[in-house]
Amino acid sequence: MLRTNLSTRPFYNERAVHAIAGGLALLLVVVTAWQVSRVIRLSRTKTELNAAITRDTNEIEHRTREAEQIRRGLNQAELAAVATAAREANDLIAQRTFSWTRLFNQLEATLPEDVMLTSVHPEFTDGETQVNLDVQGRRSDEIDAFWDRLGKTGSFDKIQWSNVDISEEGLHRMQMTAVYTEPAAAPRPAAVAPVPAPPADAGKPTGVPR
Repeated sequence: MLRTNLSTRPFYNERAVHAIAGGLALLLVVVTAWQVSRVIRLSRTKTELNAAITRDTNEIEHRTREAEQIRRGLNQAELAAVATAAREANDLIAQRTFSWTRLFNQLEATLPEDVMLTSVHPEFTDGETQVNLDVQGRRSDEIDAFWDRLGKTGSFDKIQWSNVDISEEGLHRMQMTAVYTEPAAAPRPAAVAPVPAPPADAGKPTGVPR
């Protein structure tokens, strides 16, 4: 007997299809849950940061108001007097630590042969040292050379001159001012260790009684 399958519908493994669909649905649920938890976590972090910013802003405003109240309560005349006293103290310290030796060494090294210094007067104001020089020379170009040499030392800045005239003897005289920066002190040579003295019996023959 001849048996044939006259069914035209193809055969599918419905169980495998259902398993794949279920796995995809589960994966979708997991990804969605992770995204939701991340959004919630980021939202909570943003809320905490906004609260911290607000708190810090309020603290800054509070401190600013306190500072304004303190400044208004201070005596401005007393503050000015304290500031003036501090500047005077700094000027006195600069004057006491000022090295005349270094200044004269630099002036001597830069002074041309036919130029003379008749007066040297430093002034200490607001932490700055200004040196006033009375200079005279036979020719103006020699004084110009002195000017150039001072500028090249690196210790004299903002050099200016004034009261230029010529004496009866034909000497060119002027006053020079410059902001002076004292050069650093040269390092001291290292101390030499003293040579130990020889023992009292050094050089005596062996066996000679003392």
